[in-house]
Amino acid sequence: MRNKRQDLGRTALPCAVTLLSAGTTEKRDAMTATAMFVSEDPPLVVVSVGKNSFSHELIEKNGEFVLNVASAGQIKLAKALGATHGAKMDKFKQFNIGDQKAESVVAPLIKGSFSHIECKVITSFPVSHYIVYLAVVSAFRIDRKKVPLAWHAMKYFPLKKDLK
Repeated sequence: MRNKRQDLGRTALPCAVTLLSAGTTEKRDAMTATAMFVSEDPPLVVVSVGKNSFSHELIEKNGEFVLNVASAGQIKLAKALGATHGAKMDKFKQFNIGDQKAESVVAPLIKGSFSHIECKVITSFPVSHYIVYLAVVSAFRIDRKKVPLAWHAMKYFPLKKDLK
């Protein structure tokens, strides 16, 4: 039986499905993450990353990451990344994730995503068992042929119909 606290996180605030990628020249990782825009000018985002995650370790090493907004074709990948943790496997190889070089950060872009938002950390602070990063957007690209994916009530939804 669910409680009200679980309902708050799962149903009260729908969100974009974000595939965070982080990396150094030697290692890389990917995970699902909760992110949102704070400001458009300057372009600032916040993202919450588990303190015990390998992505957190990589972000702490080089102060950067990429928010890859998942496309409708990446539901399987989002589920896999959301259920897999640890530094012992290369998730890019394990899940056959195509990647490409970013413009302004070392972290890789995840091919097939709706958008890629390259970020450099300004500051961070601990909240429970997470670290919340405030970052400036250093570069971005959008593939308007792709449809972004949203998450609500433990389900995925393509954002393709314009309501008027």
